[in-house]
Amino acid sequence: MTDVFGTYDVVVIGGGPAGLTAAIALAEAGANTALLARRAPYADNRTTALLGASVDFLEQLQVWTRCRDKAAPLRTMRLVDDTGRLIRAPEVRFSSEEIGLEQFGFNVDNRSLIAALEERAGELAALSRFDDEAATVAPDAAHVAVVTRSGNSLSARLVVGADGRQSLCRDAAGIAVTRRDLNQAALTFNIGHSRPHKNISTEFHTPEGPCVFVPLSGDHSSVVWVSSPREAERLIGLSDEELSAAIERKSHSILGRVSIEPGRHKFPLAIEQPRQIAKNRIALVGESAHVVPPIGAQGLNMGLRDAADIADIAGNAMSLGEDPGSPQVLARYQSARRADVASRTIAIDIAKRSLLSDFIAVQSLRAAGMHLLGSFGPLRRLAMREGLAPSWKRVS
Repeated sequence: MTDVFGTYDVVVIGGGPAGLTAAIALAEAGANTALLARRAPYADNRTTALLGASVDFLEQLQVWTRCRDKAAPLRTMRLVDDTGRLIRAPEVRFSSEEIGLEQFGFNVDNRSLIAALEERAGELAALSRFDDEAATVAPDAAHVAVVTRSGNSLSARLVVGADGRQSLCRDAAGIAVTRRDLNQAALTFNIGHSRPHKNISTEFHTPEGPCVFVPLSGDHSSVVWVSSPREAERLIGLSDEELSAAIERKSHSILGRVSIEPGRHKFPLAIEQPRQIAKNRIALVGESAHVVPPIGAQGLNMGLRDAADIADIAGNAMSLGEDPGSPQVLARYQSARRADVASRTIAIDIAKRSLLSDFIAVQSLRAAGMHLLGSFGPLRRLAMREGLAPSWKRVS
C-alpha cells in the first residue's frame, strides 16, 4: 500500500475489525480505497465469536486462512437458567449438527484477527493505508474532504465511518443517535481450565445478567461476565486467585479448576441506535452504526455484514457508472441494513429485559419460551439459523 494523499473513490476511517474488513472488501470490489487509521498493536486479549456467514466472508476476502489455526470451533451452545428464581427456564442446548453444520462458527482472539486483516490489506494495490487519524470530516454535494491530525488532506466520493461509538463521521453526516444506558457493565477475561470445553459455549443466565464461557484453542476459554457497574468494579479489583475462585463458582465447576490469564477489561453496556446509517456521502459500519450488549455474538457479526453490504452496493454502483456516495446508493445501503440491525437490536433488548425482570408474568413467559425452544425442534432449528444470519441474507 502506498502512502500518497489525494482523491479516492472511498475513504474508510477506523482500523478495527469492521473498518479493516470494509476497506479490504471495497478494494476487492473495484473501488480505489484509502484506509485512514493508526497502526497500533492490539492492546488487549478480548475475543470474538465469528458466526458462519462472517467466517465465509473472511474466507472470501482471503483473511480467514491466516488466523484459522488460532480459532476454536463452536459446535454446541448451552443456555442455563442460573437465576435461582421460583420460575426458571429449562436448559436449552443448540447443536450445529442439528442444522447440518460442523460448527456454528469460531471464537478467535482479536489480536490474531486484526493481524490477519492487516496482512491481507497490505497486499492490495487498490488500498492505500495512512497511519494517521481524522481531525475533520466535511461532506459537500460532490465529495467529502478529510483532514488528518497531521494536517494532510484526502477527498472521496464516499466515506465509510468505522470510527466507533464516539463517531466523528456520524457527527459530520448530521446523524442523530439514541443512546440508552443499561446500568450494567461487562467484565471480560480469559481463563485456563483443567477440563476440556468440548467446543461447548455455555451461557449462565443470572439475575444480574449473563455470564458466558466461550471456547478458545486448547484448554482455554474466554469469559464475558455481565453484572451491575458496582459489582464489575469489585470483580476487576480482585486478585488472580480471588477472581479464579469466583469464576469457578460462577461456572459451577463445569470446566474444573480455573486460573485467570493476564488481561482484564471492563466496559459499560448500552444500546445505541443512529436514526440513519447513511447520509451526506457518509455510510456507517460497526459500532458507529449500532451498539448492542454482548448477547448472542451479534455485535461484530453485524459489523461484518455492514462491511459486506457497503462493499457490494458501492462496488455494483461504480460498475454501472454511478457515484458511490450519491443519495440513491446510500439509500440502498440504508435499506439493506435496516431490517437486520433493527431485528437484532430488538431481539437482544427483549432477551435482556426478560432476564432482568422481577415480574412473575414476564419470568413465566420467558420460561415458557425457553421450554418451547428446547422441546420443539422446528422452532429450535429456525432460531439457530436466524441466529447465524438473517434468512433474507442467506444464499442457497
